[in-house]
Amino acid sequence: MERPYLGLGLGLLIALNQEILDQRPPEDRLEILSENYMVAGGKPLHWLERVREHYPLVMHGVSLSIGSSDPLDMDYLRDLKALVERVEPEWISDHLCWTGLGGHNFHDLLPLPYTEETVRHVAERVVRVQEFLGRRILLENLSSYVTFRDSEMSEWAFLTAVCETADCLILLDVNNIFVSAVNHDFDPRAYLEGVPAERVWQFHLAGHTTNESGRILIDTHDQPVRDEVWDLYAEAARRFGPVSTMIERDDNIPALDELLEELGQARRIAEPLWGEAA
Repeated sequence: MERPYLGLGLGLLIALNQEILDQRPPEDRLEILSENYMVAGGKPLHWLERVREHYPLVMHGVSLSIGSSDPLDMDYLRDLKALVERVEPEWISDHLCWTGLGGHNFHDLLPLPYTEETVRHVAERVVRVQEFLGRRILLENLSSYVTFRDSEMSEWAFLTAVCETADCLILLDVNNIFVSAVNHDFDPRAYLEGVPAERVWQFHLAGHTTNESGRILIDTHDQPVRDEVWDLYAEAARRFGPVSTMIERDDNIPALDELLEELGQARRIAEPLWGEAA
């Protein structure tokens, strides 16, 4: 499939719904957090339907738990599929991680060991999810804070192996690459070089903070995008060409105008590199 280019956009924040509808900012598209709308009705779907009239949407989830050893949650998948049919998103994404065990959701995105066994396990589950949904999904790289002694390959080799084995696509989070590179002392540009360009369909950008020791970066989504991440985004834009880009902000949310200015910074970096191809 040829990669579509949907431009640049923001995550749809409930706190900004009214401002977005009042101002109709010239965003190319919006991204929704799937779990916020996997309900039978009520105010969330009311807002979603109003926004959907004006903007194309993509769906991004946090509870697929594709790497868990638990069976796939078919109730979750049925609710997800129902939302897909309602929203008709351009695509669906979730994280290359596990989020629960023994039927309990830990509400965190937990890393996996980078082994051939894990590649086979995750890829088989991705194939089943894609068959159930009737479309390919995007998997996002995590920010991570631990490593596994049993890992046999780099994170980017693991991400590539899963996506090529399952024939799925990649949501490349540039901030997560930078955070993990600092935490685990690797070259973030090696990550960009190690990922197959044709599978990268979306970028995420976000802010991060530093822990109390000052040695660990944490992907908090509550700060503006840092200069180092903007620099890495420019490298990614050169490497991959026109890729739909979204800025995430989940806490300490500023005014809409401030978020739009940050989105403008992404445009000023990427679009001159892409030229007419964008």
